[in-house]
Amino acid sequence: MRNKSVKTGLKTLEKKLRAAVAAGDSSKDELLKKTQSAFHKAAKKGVIHQKTASRKISRLFKLDAAKADA
Repeated sequence: MRNKSVKTGLKTLEKKLRAAVAAGDSSKDELLKKTQSAFHKAAKKGVIHQKTASRKISRLFKLDAAKADA
């Protein structure tokens, strides 16, 4: 049951970050760090695979960079 709540929290953070990036919020940098930390912690505890965490974090940073350039 704990793993399910952690995964749900990760999805929620990812959605909030994507919405913040799309809206151009100034809080997106702080939210990006918080999301990155949550993914690393989940991978460390074995909730998700390490490569999955790295892939998702990479994609989120890429999204943020693409929106910053545009």
